Amino acid sequence: MLVSRIFGRTLLAAVRSETSSATAAAASVTRNPLQEFFEVDRSIDDDKPVVYGRSWKASELRLKSWDDLNKLWYVLLKEKNMLMTQRQMLHSQNLRFPNPERIPKVRKSMCRIKQVLTERAIEDPDPRRTAEMKRMINAL
Repeated sequence: MLVSRIFGRTLLAAVRSETSSATAAAASVTRNPLQEFFEVDRSIDDDKPVVYGRSWKASELRLKSWDDLNKLWYVLLKEKNMLMTQRQMLHSQNLRFPNPERIPKVRKSMCRIKQVLTERAIEDPDPRRTAEMKRMINAL
């Protein structure tokens, strides 16, 4: 009886420690939603310059479906909000915004998505559907 109590307590303590370590790991993975408005900090010791991509071409966007363009629009919107927030925050601290050329790339891509969607709306033979698509595009 004594052995089973000691063994049970040891087992219970081991389970609790595993549960607490798993909870701590999960807590470290979850992020505050407001952190999405800020870019992940790089270490200052990095000597390599960070290279960012180019804007999307209209010919590439024409190959994508409506759903893909919608998803890409919101990814770009999130990126634009993150960049604008970071720029404003650094400006208020009298610091230089790194890589300011990223904002025009995002804006160009967003304009090109609207252009491609407008082209698709114009090509649609149904005038009611064309008008509805144009209203949705203008709401973006």
